[in-house]
Amino acid sequence: MIPALLASVGVPLLGKLVSSGLRAIDDPTAKAAADALDDVGSKLDRGEIDRDQLQIANRHVERMAAIEARRDARILAQINRTMRTEASSADPYVRRWRPTFGYAVALAWIAQTGALTYAIVMTPAVAAELLAATTHLSVIWGVALSVLGINVAKRSQDKRIAAGQLSEPGLLDRLLQPFGGRKE
Repeated sequence: MIPALLASVGVPLLGKLVSSGLRAIDDPTAKAAADALDDVGSKLDRGEIDRDQLQIANRHVERMAAIEARRDARILAQINRTMRTEASSADPYVRRWRPTFGYAVALAWIAQTGALTYAIVMTPAVAAELLAATTHLSVIWGVALSVLGINVAKRSQDKRIAAGQLSEPGLLDRLLQPFGGRKE
């Protein structure tokens, strides 16, 4: 998906994109790498690098993107098989793990916010420290809420398919449409 899109723009643009990203990193090695990429870009602009070599580099990037796309397709196929196995399972818990996870996240969220609210009300002198400490939980909540969001979106898609409705194209599909769409 994304690697194929990046491969289609070619080495010069990829070099510029990576260089600008590396410049945002406050590290001498990253800055040196950005300078080297800028130097290659300048040489390409001046014609100091042979166009045949550039085409070879572009083909290499395209091959690497194709390898990545095949790997991603295999991973998605395995995930799809796993989800189909879950959906067809006779074990009620296997079919119900998504709602169980949703309820567990909701209960944990309620417990945490309730405890935090209680602690702030009862000990306002340490409220700033308590709020600052909760920022350390952002990674775990980010993961939990991401998994929950994917579960909800996937279940909604499963229900649409079961009702005979075709799945609507996702955001990535709509973004890639001008470039010929995503190959399944």
